Amino acid sequence: MITIEAGQVGKKYRKEWIFRRVNLTLSSGNSYTFVGPNGSGKSTLLQLLAGSLPSTEGELTYRLNNTVLEPDDWFRQVSIAAPYLELVEELTLKELLTFHQTFKPYKPGLTPDVIAERLLLTHARHKEIKYFSSGMKQRVKLGLAFFSRSPIVILDEPTANLDRQGTVWYQEQVRELLNPANQEVPLLLIGSNQPDEYDFCPNVLDVMQWK
Repeated sequence: MITIEAGQVGKKYRKEWIFRRVNLTLSSGNSYTFVGPNGSGKSTLLQLLAGSLPSTEGELTYRLNNTVLEPDDWFRQVSIAAPYLELVEELTLKELLTFHQTFKPYKPGLTPDVIAERLLLTHARHKEIKYFSSGMKQRVKLGLAFFSRSPIVILDEPTANLDRQGTVWYQEQVRELLNPANQEVPLLLIGSNQPDEYDFCPNVLDVMQWK
C-alpha cells in the first residue's frame, strides 16, 4: 500500500498564496478528485502531490508499506497525464511506447503493440507523434498513465482535447483501472471541472477550502 500524507502544506508564488494548510492522507485503492474554478490551483496541487513542485510550507510524505520513501524515489511511484506535459514528438508511437517501458514498466502482459491496440491507434503505430492530432496525443498520455505499473496515477483535465469517442474510451479505461478485481488498484488523483471525468469518484475535494 502506498500513502501520500500532506501536513499543513502550502504553495506561494511571489506574494500570493495559491493554497495553504492542506492536510490530507491519500491511500492506494482510493480515488480523489480536486475541483475548483479555473486558476484555483488544482494543477499546482496535483504537481506538488506528485513531487514535481516543492511546497512553500508544510511537509509531504510518501509511505510504501509504512516505510517512508526518500523524495528522490517519489517519481518511481507516479504516472501522470496532463495537457501541459509533452511527448517526444520525433518518435513514432511504437518507438515512444518501447522507450517509455525502459524507465516505467508496463503492467503484466502489456507490450507496445498491445498498448497501441488498446489506445485504438494500431493504424498509427509507425507514425511520428508530431503528426498526431491533439486528441490522439492526449489518448497516448492517458494510456501511458493507465498502463504503466505505478501505484499512483494522476490525471489532470483527462478529457481535454478528446472527442466523444475519446471520452467514452477514457471512462472505460479509468473504471478498469479501479476495478476491485485487479490485484493492484492504485491511488488515483484527478483534477477536473467536468463531472463526466469523475462521476465514479466518491471523494471530491474543493480546492477553494484551502484559500
